[in-house]
Amino acid sequence: MDDWRKDRIRSALQGRNPTVLARLSSGFAVIGDTQFLPGYCLLLSDDPSAGRLADLPRARRLAFLADLDLIGEAVQIVCKRHDPQFRRVNYSVLGNLDPILHAHIHPRYDWEPAELLRGPVSHYPAAARMIPLGPGHDQLRADLATEIVRLSAEYDELARIPEDFPGL
Repeated sequence: MDDWRKDRIRSALQGRNPTVLARLSSGFAVIGDTQFLPGYCLLLSDDPSAGRLADLPRARRLAFLADLDLIGEAVQIVCKRHDPQFRRVNYSVLGNLDPILHAHIHPRYDWEPAELLRGPVSHYPAAARMIPLGPGHDQLRADLATEIVRLSAEYDELARIPEDFPGL
């Protein structure tokens, strides 16, 4: 069996990516392989040819950003419930290491070291970021999936882009 990590989007499209939490309109909500900040998630575009946000037509870009917002809201709700020291959510669309279009959703906590709390999570030493996703994250993972699906049902009704929206 090949490693699903080599092509995360195609493995998600084929139902072989075990980190998938939910299928959204623009791609896949996934839980991060590492959980040094519990609740870390990503949004993977479902278009394997898209390397940048600008590679998508405007309507798909808006859908991607709406899905990013949805996952961030779910992370905030769930992480607040799991840890009273939850502080906020950070979003980033980088693409510097992995050429596929994806976005990071990092929960931030008051228990983080003060010298790292104010900067981006990339300031954490590499060794500190290597807490792997494992069975200890099962409840967090289930709660994130449930919340993403719940919010998705609400968003589908409330956030539809009108057919006559400029730029479509």
